Amino acid sequence: MKKIFNEIRKLVEFEKDFKRLAKRFKTLDDDLNTFIDKQLMITHKLGIDNKGVIPISGLGIEVPKIYKARKFACKALKGSGGMSGIRIIYAHYEKEDVIEFIEIYFKGDKENEDRNRIIKYYTTNI
Repeated sequence: MKKIFNEIRKLVEFEKDFKRLAKRFKTLDDDLNTFIDKQLMITHKLGIDNKGVIPISGLGIEVPKIYKARKFACKALKGSGGMSGIRIIYAHYEKEDVIEFIEIYFKGDKENEDRNRIIKYYTTNI
């Protein structure tokens, strides 16, 4: 697999979220790799805004930038395409060229990201 970013990290909580969802959605591992290769490449390397990823505002965090991916194609959810209802929250460290996955969830289970988790991880560095 080609390397698009210097590093891709996953918070422990993300790993737990992912394992839980992967039991329901068997294609999630492949889907995440496709998401990195396609959506993150389009957004952060090519600078194209296809409305698939939006910055999360109102967190009081300048660096890294925190994003919510609304378009995440999950093959296990047939016929839904990029509107699968799976959301990914991640941080992008622009200077270091690092992606850090924070949270993954299914909209059918919960409506919004865990803002407390984000704040806990990214305000302690100040």
